[in-house]
Amino acid sequence: MERLFAFTAITVVATAALAQAPTVAGEVVKIDKPGARVTLKHAGIKHLDMPAMAVAFRVRDVKLLDDLVIGDRIRFVADRIDGQYTVTMITKAPT
Repeated sequence: MERLFAFTAITVVATAALAQAPTVAGEVVKIDKPGARVTLKHAGIKHLDMPAMAVAFRVRDVKLLDDLVIGDRIRFVADRIDGQYTVTMITKAPT
């Protein structure tokens, strides 16, 4: 039951994030759970004036990395938080 509640809460938060911020297409290149970072090869991110490239992002919550593996195609939201590019939401892209 606790797991179902957590999944529902994550889904609601992800849906709200999708509605409020532009998502970007990307691919997982490297995962660093201890460092709370993920390297993504991504399309341009207009609101950050960032062209398409591969870059290591900080993740707001390390749990965002739990279901990811290298090579996953994803959609994500990134922002500048405390001066660092930070991923605030990640979902696997439909295949």
